[in-house]
Amino acid sequence: MLRSSWTPGQTHGHRGPVLVSVTDFKLDKIRDLPGAYREARRLAALWPELPGAHGMWLWTVPTARRCGAVAVWRDTAALHHFVAWPPHVAVMGAYKGRGTLTSTTWQADGFDQGATWARAHATLRASPPGGRISGASH
Repeated sequence: MLRSSWTPGQTHGHRGPVLVSVTDFKLDKIRDLPGAYREARRLAALWPELPGAHGMWLWTVPTARRCGAVAVWRDTAALHHFVAWPPHVAVMGAYKGRGTLTSTTWQADGFDQGATWARAHATLRASPPGGRISGASH
């Protein structure tokens, strides 16, 4: 599994409860993976503008045609704002029908990078669509 560096958002450094979301997009065709990941990087570049975004990592397992994000939010309202955000809606529309998207969320009392990534990585390894993820996180 390859992982981007941490991308801080507007509320990076926020103390208190957070919402973590983990998305996993398994593409039907390998040829769609570079474009999907490129679009994810484009959205990540806009991350600091998002209200309630604490920060995020992008991840990919190219050999499994999978990519996604682990995002940390101030609260559920911030996540819902992102889901409805026009640039995100456009990307989702462009890739509709090209794979399987799964997601999970959980609340945490506070944010710890190491603990958050460890739980997200374990979640992705435990229930990936179409097979197990192998390899160490970086």
